[in-house]
Amino acid sequence: MKEYIVLSRTNGTTKNGSNFATLKVESVDEVINVAVWELNPQQPPTVGQLISFYVLKDNAGKKSCNSSDFKVIGLPDENHPLYNKLPRPIKREVWDATIKQLTEYCKDEQLTQIISEYADVLYKPYSEYPAATTVHHAFPGGLLNHTHQLLDMLAGVYPHLPYEVKIERCVLAILFHDYGKVYEYQKTGEPRQDMYLLGHIYIGAHKLHQELEKRGIDTEEAKRIVHCVLAHHGKLEFGSPVVPATQEAILVNMLDDLSAKTDTANGTGNLEKNFALGTAVIKD
Repeated sequence: MKEYIVLSRTNGTTKNGSNFATLKVESVDEVINVAVWELNPQQPPTVGQLISFYVLKDNAGKKSCNSSDFKVIGLPDENHPLYNKLPRPIKREVWDATIKQLTEYCKDEQLTQIISEYADVLYKPYSEYPAATTVHHAFPGGLLNHTHQLLDMLAGVYPHLPYEVKIERCVLAILFHDYGKVYEYQKTGEPRQDMYLLGHIYIGAHKLHQELEKRGIDTEEAKRIVHCVLAHHGKLEFGSPVVPATQEAILVNMLDDLSAKTDTANGTGNLEKNFALGTAVIKD
């Protein structure tokens, strides 16, 4: 039987109350979405596992099966042909090199110290959690890769900006902008209560604000740093509590948007409609 690796999973409930899950899976030659009926949230498979189907129904291109129609094979080793179909967390030396480059641009010693400390602390948890359920960087360690993309792009664009930007504000905001996702998601990508009770924007902004106050950072300076976290979704209709009102907040928002949208497009098949982008994606 053909083997597939699970790229993402979204749980749902039908109108009659039955559980199901939508799996995005990839083999060596295709990527497909499969609705698995009567599959409880606690049941496997999880993202990264290998599965094969006994039965796979196709109704006008919409593929589905029942929870008894597939088997879970397990996790692939590094030599398996599907191992690299799922993105993996970046290496620690790559993360450290980007942080080092950014701190060389920093001038505020107190903020730079906070950056260095939390870059070290956050690497491990970020390397274990996804950045989203399905939209972008939806794999264990996706939170690390997404955060690193923003930092790496900031390191590239900062020397060329024609206007005044305090880079320490941007770096701290990027480090904490999705911090709350460690509390929103389980490592497998399943939502937790805090997704609905607090949300990742509040959690990250609150944690950062607490840390800045504890370190005695000037109140006005702390506001401008936290503002970048609060505004990183850009628009109120996208769940942003506030709209970017500073150069630093605009920059963080645009970097976040660029990382999320390009990763979303990358994970979408040719001519497949992507609802987050509002269009089909063309790759040839």
